[in-house]
Amino acid sequence: MNKHTCHPEIITRLKRASGHLTKVIAMIEAEEVCENVAQQLQAVTSALVAAKRQYVTDHIENCLDIQEGMAMREVVGQVKSLKAMAKYL
Repeated sequence: MNKHTCHPEIITRLKRASGHLTKVIAMIEAEEVCENVAQQLQAVTSALVAAKRQYVTDHIENCLDIQEGMAMREVVGQVKSLKAMAKYL
């Protein structure tokens, strides 16, 4: 299994999204224009979706390890893990 080299990048994305979300809350509290708030909410949502997709993809690429000659129960376990993560894509 490989090390998760993209985790620092994912953390950076999530921190950025967190900052944007804090800004959205402030915008709503300040009763900013609804379209501006909606636009910022869309940006937060897009950032979270991108981070989630990268995280799940990284898991699939680095945590699953199906190899020739594996016992069937091991393969089944790996496939279950893949299915569990794939539903989040």
